[in-house]
Amino acid sequence: MTTTALNATPLLDPEVETPFDILEPLVQTAPVVFASPHSGHDYPASFVAASQLDPVSLRRSEDAFVDELYEQAPHFGTPLIRAHFPRAYADPNREPWELDPDMFDERLPGWVNTTSPRVRAGLGTVAKVVTDGAEIYAGKITFIEAQSRVEHCYKPYHAALDALLQRTHEQFGTYLLIDCHSMPSIGGPMDRDPGDNRVDMVLGDANGTACTQRVTNLAHQVLRDMGYRVVLNTPYAGGFTTRNYGKPFENKHALQIEVNRALYMDEQTITRSDGFAKLAQDLGRLIEALVGIDQSLLQR
Repeated sequence: MTTTALNATPLLDPEVETPFDILEPLVQTAPVVFASPHSGHDYPASFVAASQLDPVSLRRSEDAFVDELYEQAPHFGTPLIRAHFPRAYADPNREPWELDPDMFDERLPGWVNTTSPRVRAGLGTVAKVVTDGAEIYAGKITFIEAQSRVEHCYKPYHAALDALLQRTHEQFGTYLLIDCHSMPSIGGPMDRDPGDNRVDMVLGDANGTACTQRVTNLAHQVLRDMGYRVVLNTPYAGGFTTRNYGKPFENKHALQIEVNRALYMDEQTITRSDGFAKLAQDLGRLIEALVGIDQSLLQR
């Protein structure tokens, strides 16, 4: 396994020197790419200083330790890309320019998407709130700040992910992107299920439009056989990444997997729990099943 760390250009924010890295297998042997977009925890000092929240509260928006849960993927012959910048700083699972105009001290350019459901929930590309609904900033921020985050973190991450997927497609004639996430054990105030206890896993294939049902069914079956409670597309059907890269009619598939955080971590202190090792082992069995899928099932 090798690690590739790429710096972004231009360097508009020197506090985030390495926005992501890629864990590469010695030889890629399967048309599968794993991505962990929300587990980054390199918090720029200026961002923390501008926030009215304490560091632990900021971290509650992270999919903490998800990159570690899937870091065995290269041993199964597939790459894993890991964002290092935190989700609360810039969210790669959004369109590049989903911004809430109320957050800024100036009028936003007309091409910015200011009306999406994510923006209305306070969870745009530059989030207004963290998972529990608490507002991040005490005051307004500048558009130049948001632009810096998109140019320095968001775009390099997606450029690298796109390159990985294109390379995989050229080698195998298909790809399967597994976008790896975790979810609070109880629906938050900004979610579609506020106050509800959640199942163990949610598989999101954009309601069947981003991934062949053969893959979704396989993942569902493997997880259920291990005793997990699994549902499809509720409350998470898949974000920007799933919908942008999942094009089954081109033999390009994307599946989002949400893991209940109570299975592996203390959600208040952001620390691993005793369940971490078992979940990592079980996800290893899922990875093995996905990389072993008959590749003809991914092609039309």
